[in-house]
Amino acid sequence: MFWFLCYTLSGRVTHDALPLLGVWLLGGFVVQFVVALLDLKQGNNTGGNTFLFFSAFFMLVSGMGMIMKFNMIQKGIVFDARIDGWAWMVLTLSLILWTPAFFKSTRLLTIVILALDVSLPFVTLMDLGVLPRTYAVIPAWGFLTAGIVAIYLASAIVVNTAYGKTVYPLPGPFEFKKKSLKKVTL
Repeated sequence: MFWFLCYTLSGRVTHDALPLLGVWLLGGFVVQFVVALLDLKQGNNTGGNTFLFFSAFFMLVSGMGMIMKFNMIQKGIVFDARIDGWAWMVLTLSLILWTPAFFKSTRLLTIVILALDVSLPFVTLMDLGVLPRTYAVIPAWGFLTAGIVAIYLASAIVVNTAYGKTVYPLPGPFEFKKKSLKKVTL
């Protein structure tokens, strides 16, 4: 999904690609929905709820929306797509507020989430019409970064699980050590 957003926002594909992008996102919905259910079943509430939210919002709604928008454009139907910005605002704020939960995970997942935290406000503000589309390059690079890191992370999980050992290394979580404050006297 991140790849598609990167190509769309960077202008590497035209809006004529929207139906195909919509279909790919609908396929991603199925995968993320299943992963969400498995995570929830294993007690991983952070991952399960995030995948459930992403599968519905990012994948299902975005996929159907892209197919619908393309059809409306083809038929010359005028519509106000700024409503998407308000929906993206929910996702943006939710993910930013959920971010601290991901610092307990591998650093790679945290990097994916932080890349999204940077990218999503731009998408939200562009869809709302607050920022011009010239800012699209920023979320495009953020989504590309998230996509590359997510592919490695998924590969490490699959391969390491298959072999029952570390084949592709996964770094641990970011560790924040408490620093003792020295008393300063003037």
